[in-house]
Amino acid sequence: MPVCPRLVALNRKEDSTIPKAVVTRLSLYLRELQQYMRTGSETISSSRLGRMLGITGAQVRKDFAYFGQFGYPGIGYRCEQLVNEIRQILGTNRIWPVALVGCGNMGRALLGYRGFHKQGFEVLAAFDQDPNLNGKKIGEIVIEPLEKMGETLNEKNIQLAILAVPVEAAQEVAEMLVELGVIGILNFAPITLNLPNRIATVGVDLAMELEQLSFEVARQADLPKSSKRKSGRSSSAE
Repeated sequence: MPVCPRLVALNRKEDSTIPKAVVTRLSLYLRELQQYMRTGSETISSSRLGRMLGITGAQVRKDFAYFGQFGYPGIGYRCEQLVNEIRQILGTNRIWPVALVGCGNMGRALLGYRGFHKQGFEVLAAFDQDPNLNGKKIGEIVIEPLEKMGETLNEKNIQLAILAVPVEAAQEVAEMLVELGVIGILNFAPITLNLPNRIATVGVDLAMELEQLSFEVARQADLPKSSKRKSGRSSSAE
């Protein structure tokens, strides 16, 4: 039986050559594969995986080629093996302890989200500067004051943080997290953080996402009816 070559861990220099869109699609591939495996399927072709996301099989193969050559001629990909490989690339083949800073409406919603653990993340601590929230419990997590971040992050070996604070506090709190040893921040504040290059940041601006959605809707509304019909036929044919 042919052996699928393991994907080689990439250093930072190599990582920088991988387009962000490719990394984003890796997460989408993982999600679709996990759903697909629930049907009992054990293998999948690049063309089928691509159709799930509205892209070509060639794009799927090109994305995976950034990390190595794998798959089986005449079979495609073995689903469980591919899931494990993608999780290894994304670093989610382990459980990452995470801290949440900011326990307002957004923060409380994030604390209640059950999908984190399924994908390899476990929120182990929550902090807020509001003294009225300190000591309150959300699920199994007790909200602590910002002053206790250093002690708790160190005790629980936390290197990833979710930032859900008001925009005016985001930069200052992010800098505090970096000083305390955090190396990755998921930022829900609508601001671009100015942090050292060694710190990984991902911004989630819900208003910006809605702007992108409204742009697409408005663009479709402005298209002539004939163009819409052509676009619809093209999409369904693919």
